[in-house]
Amino acid sequence: MDEATERLGEELKARIRRTFGRSLSIREVDAGSCNGCEVEVNALTNAVHDIERFGLHIVASPRHADMLLVTGPVTRGMLPALMQTYKATPAPKMVVAMGSCAISGGIFRGTYATLDGVDKVLPVDAYIPGCPPRPQAIIQGILLALDRWESKA
Repeated sequence: MDEATERLGEELKARIRRTFGRSLSIREVDAGSCNGCEVEVNALTNAVHDIERFGLHIVASPRHADMLLVTGPVTRGMLPALMQTYKATPAPKMVVAMGSCAISGGIFRGTYATLDGVDKVLPVDAYIPGCPPRPQAIIQGILLALDRWESKA
């Protein structure tokens, strides 16, 4: 990992501890993406980035999550699953739209099969632009979400 990413990770670790007093649990939700964003989320957990050492955990259940990291345009087929996941996540919760498709619908914007960006159906706390965003951008986006979280509290 390069020095800039290492610094971001250390800042993330300090912010998570200050805000939560423990690790930050994230449930990643694919609302209809091409899987490019999912590859980058997986890259966060590989040996190069090893994001768990900074106090960030990807969890399998929304019931264990503090944050929903949503990728892809919201497709009509995935809308019920996304809403069910949101409702299952305990309050207070954060929602982060990751990638161009989750932000605006991306190349799928305006089609009959999509509802475009996540903010059309859920309140979004932060946006992480890119197609797909790099791991460093994901870390910065999570830091931004934590900033907004702290300002709300």
